[in-house]
Amino acid sequence: MNETWIILGATSSMARAFGRAVAERGATVYLAGRDMEDLKGSAADLEARGAVKAQAVKFDARDAATFAPIIAAAEGEEGLVNAAVFVGSMPEQSEVDKDPGLIDGTVQDSFTGPARFLQMLAPVIEARAGGTVVGVGSVAGDRGRLSNYVYGSAKAGFHTYLAGLRNRLNRAGGHVVTVKPGFVDTAMTWGIEGMFLVADPADVAADILKAVEKKKNTIYTPFFWRIIMTIIKSVPEPIFKKLSI
Repeated sequence: MNETWIILGATSSMARAFGRAVAERGATVYLAGRDMEDLKGSAADLEARGAVKAQAVKFDARDAATFAPIIAAAEGEEGLVNAAVFVGSMPEQSEVDKDPGLIDGTVQDSFTGPARFLQMLAPVIEARAGGTVVGVGSVAGDRGRLSNYVYGSAKAGFHTYLAGLRNRLNRAGGHVVTVKPGFVDTAMTWGIEGMFLVADPADVAADILKAVEKKKNTIYTPFFWRIIMTIIKSVPEPIFKKLSI
């Protein structure tokens, strides 16, 4: 069966790796983001790797006017329409403390923009009685921490949205995979102090594709982050609020 993948935030290293993986399966791929020149180069690469078609399309999580044209283009393709969301922004918490106005953009990039797009896409998935949404959240959304609680709260909201969307689309044959990565070697994490066990984007993309194939609901990647976050979530609040993490 033909399938189409819309990849939001397609210039991120995780998204590039995932795009290569679905292209090699012969999918049609829409690479959505703000840097059109970069996306056009990636589209040519994906077609060389086996994509039926790869097209660069403009997407900005803070500009809802860019959403409908992408959905309309994908809707014109035959077969199932899928989406993978790799969008997000993570300013330093110290910068947010200096300028609380940064909260608005962080929430739009990491939660409300992608959620609005998916809300518009949901009827297409329902009408075709199938399709998958991959929503990339973060382990930061599992518990508010001193070091990044604004970003973490945005991702926590996105996790909850994805859970509700999964409940909705399941009734029509669709599926939603919530992905919670730990530290991944991406532009977002460059220069951040205290990172450990940093994952390769290609390994994360492989984990996501396996989760899609097996219709997993929520995955941590790499897998050991499930254990790490279980421990972090189990720390009593009186103790946790004294920790510098």
